[in-house]
Amino acid sequence: MDGFFNWLGEAIGNVIRAVVNGLHAIFGNLWQAIDGFVDGLTGSLGISDSIFSIAALVVGVLLLISGIRSLVRGGIIAGIVWLLLGLLVLSWLIR
Repeated sequence: MDGFFNWLGEAIGNVIRAVVNGLHAIFGNLWQAIDGFVDGLTGSLGISDSIFSIAALVVGVLLLISGIRSLVRGGIIAGIVWLLLGLLVLSWLIR
């Protein structure tokens, strides 16, 4: 009886270890992919890879998208304002 429970414990331990190693491989590679993407993006734009810089980049791009959407819907003045705001934020960021 002792041998059976020893074998059962080892089998369950091996299954848990395989699941943990698999999840580590998946999320470790995902983190490396995200890190590589951020390094490539910030390197090509010439900005730092801080949270503030990434947030400012996202805000600037969202302002540009809002400007383009306004222009497409026919709001010329609003589109120009949104585009200028987006360009202002991005020009502060990218030098």
